[in-house]
Amino acid sequence: MKISAQEEYGIRCLLQIGRVRGASLTIPEISQAERISSHYAAKLLRILRQGGLVKSARGQAGGYTLARPLNEITLSEALAVLGGRLYDPEFCEQHGGEQPVCTHTIDCSIRSLWRSLQQAVDQVLAKTTLEDLLPKNGGAPVPSSIPAQLTNIRPN
Repeated sequence: MKISAQEEYGIRCLLQIGRVRGASLTIPEISQAERISSHYAAKLLRILRQGGLVKSARGQAGGYTLARPLNEITLSEALAVLGGRLYDPEFCEQHGGEQPVCTHTIDCSIRSLWRSLQQAVDQVLAKTTLEDLLPKNGGAPVPSSIPAQLTNIRPN
């Protein structure tokens, strides 16, 4: 699974806004906190605003706030707004090779694998909210929707 920079930083921007609970953050504050350009932060916030995840206010007390509470915004929703899915069923229609339709349309074992993986990922993302990703009492968060066997994976 490959997460794009837009998806990663979009979620990070949501988390930055969520940390201030009730207050708003400006584009320069978010870009500085995430070490990204103001232009890129503005682009991400525009996408998130158009997707209904953040609200913006102009003026001296303006900035960005979450459109809903942290516990009501799921990662599934955020990634959908930011453009990410591991597997899209339309892929097979768009990449049929030399033929207009993929030669494996009927008996594709790979497609069923990608579909199964997407369903598993969707289940975890649909249960994980932004609130789950914010640390409680200073500790590192582990979303409760992530199966225990996945939280013990260590890099080689």
